[in-house]
Amino acid sequence: MAEKYILALDQGTTGSRAVVFSDKGKVISSASRALPQYYPKPGWVEHNPGEILQTQIRTAEEAVLAAGVKIECVGITNQRETTVIWDKSTGKQVYNALVWQCRRTTEYCEGILAKGYGETIKQKTGLGVDPYFSASKIKWILDHIPDGILRAKNGELAFGTVDSWLVYNLSGGKSYATDPTNASRTLLFNINTLDWDDDLCDIFGIPKEILPPVKNTAGLFGYIDAAASGLPACLDNIPITGVAGDQQASLFGQTCFEVGSVKNTYGTGCFTLMNTGEKPIAQSGGLISTVAWCLDGKPTYALEGSVFNAGSAITFLKDNLGIIKTPSECDRLAETAADGSGVFFVPAFTGLGSPYWDPRARGVITGLTRGSTKAHICRAALEGIAFGVCDLISAMESLSGRKITSLRCDGGASVSDFLLAFQADMLGAEVDRPEVIETTSLGAAFFAGIGHGMWENKESLLHLRKTASLFKPKINPAERLEKLAGWHDAVRRSRGI
Repeated sequence: MAEKYILALDQGTTGSRAVVFSDKGKVISSASRALPQYYPKPGWVEHNPGEILQTQIRTAEEAVLAAGVKIECVGITNQRETTVIWDKSTGKQVYNALVWQCRRTTEYCEGILAKGYGETIKQKTGLGVDPYFSASKIKWILDHIPDGILRAKNGELAFGTVDSWLVYNLSGGKSYATDPTNASRTLLFNINTLDWDDDLCDIFGIPKEILPPVKNTAGLFGYIDAAASGLPACLDNIPITGVAGDQQASLFGQTCFEVGSVKNTYGTGCFTLMNTGEKPIAQSGGLISTVAWCLDGKPTYALEGSVFNAGSAITFLKDNLGIIKTPSECDRLAETAADGSGVFFVPAFTGLGSPYWDPRARGVITGLTRGSTKAHICRAALEGIAFGVCDLISAMESLSGRKITSLRCDGGASVSDFLLAFQADMLGAEVDRPEVIETTSLGAAFFAGIGHGMWENKESLLHLRKTASLFKPKINPAERLEKLAGWHDAVRRSRGI
C-alpha cells in the first residue's frame, strides 16, 4: 500500500516548525523559523500575531515543497495559554499576543483569589489562579482597547489561543475553533463538563460570546484556503483534522496511552505529564490537572508539573559564566568528573515551579571546595535537571498512588546520554528515548491522522513509536537516597529555609 503523508504545524514560544510525516511515523522533511519575543516592560512578554502566522506559513511551505509528496491532512500543535484577540470583521488582531510567560496580570489574579474564588476555580478547571493562564490576559486586553467588553458582548471580537488563530487564518477566516487541551488552559473551561463555564466567565468578567467553539482533539476543524492564507496551492482544501496543545501532543506522540504512563520534555524548562485516565485528579501538591486529549467525545486527563529552568541552566553556563562554548561541551566535561563531589546546582533563576511554586527562590550552587572544577559544575547542572524531574514525579506518584516504572523523554536536552542515565539512577526507573525526538510534532500528526481516518484509533499507533535508547538504573538505593537528600538540602538553601 502506498504511503500517505501528514503535515504537522508546531507553533512554539521561540519559533515555528513544520514537519511532514509518513503514515509509518517517519520524518520526510522539516523546516523551522525563529519567532521574535517583545518585552515592553519588565515581566511583560508579547508576540506579534502576524509574525506567528507568517513564520508558520513559511515553514509549512518549505517543508511541503521539500517533501514533494501529496499531503492528506494537517495537524496543529501550539504553545498554550498565549492569548490572541482579533476583530471578526477584519481578521486583524486588536493587540499583540500576550505570551504564557507574561506576568502583567499578577495583581488582577491576586484580586480574584482575595475574593475567595480560588477553590471554585480549582474544582472546575484543575488549575490554580495565575497569570500563566489565559483568562486574566483576555480581561487585560479587553480593558485596554476601546470598548473592548462591549465589542466582545456584541460578538465583534474573537479570542483564541494560538491554535484558534492559526485555524482561522489558514482557513481564510472560514473556520474558528479550539480543542479541549487548549481550552483547559484558559481558566474558563470546566474540565468536568468539557464546556465553557458561565460562572468562570462571570468571575473573570469575560463575555462568553468571545470564546471559540470546542471540538474533539481529533476531527475536522476546517480546510486550508491556500489563496487566502498564502500557503502553496498544493495544500488548497486540505483538511485540518487535529489540534492539541504542545505538551499534550507530546504525551500522545510518546503513545502514553496507559493510565500511569509518564513523559518528560527536556527543554528550556521541563514539562512532565502523567496519564490519569478517564477522571481528573484534584489539583494538589503543586501539580495541576488538565485535559490530555478528547477523542470521540471521551476525555483523557493528565497530571502536569513544570520545572521552570532546566536547559536554561546549560545556557547560563555558556552565556553568563562562559565555562562552556556549546551545550554538548557540558556533557563532555560532566563525564570527566568521576562523581559530583558534593556539588549541587539548583537553577531557580526565576523561582521554583512544581512542586514548590516558590517565586522567591533563587539559583544556588552548593558544596564548592578548592577542589571543585568546571567539570563538577557542569555535572551538577545536568544532575540538577534530573533532580527537578524527580521531584515532579515523586509528587505525581504520591497524588496518583502509582509508582512509575518507565519515563518516556523528548526535547532538546534528551540527546544527553549522561543526563538520561543519571535520571534513570535517581528515579529507579527506566528512561526511554524514542527514535523521533520531535514527539510534539508527531503527536499533532497522530491526532490529524486519526481525525482523517488514516488510523482507526490510538491503539493503531503503538507500533509506530520506537525506542532508540533505553537507560536502566544502576545505582544502589542507599546512594540514590543520599544524593536526593543532598539535592533537597540545596533546594532549601535556594528557598532561604
